[in-house]
Amino acid sequence: MSHKFTVGQAVALAPGVLRYAATGEYEIRCLVPAPDSDPKDPRYRIKNIAEKHERVACESELTPSRRTDPAFS
Repeated sequence: MSHKFTVGQAVALAPGVLRYAATGEYEIRCLVPAPDSDPKDPRYRIKNIAEKHERVACESELTPSRRTDPAFS
């Protein structure tokens, strides 16, 4: 399955019950293949400007976002 989002695109990460994550926009940093256990849900490496690290998120956890933060430009 192909990826819905592209590198550099701004997305929003859905809040998770067991996951603390910074609020606001994330930037797609890298496309990651879908796992064999769920080939219809590809993954992405994403980064929020407020965090020092990148995260890995499934496509089902992301929604498109309008770019509002000039720090990602």
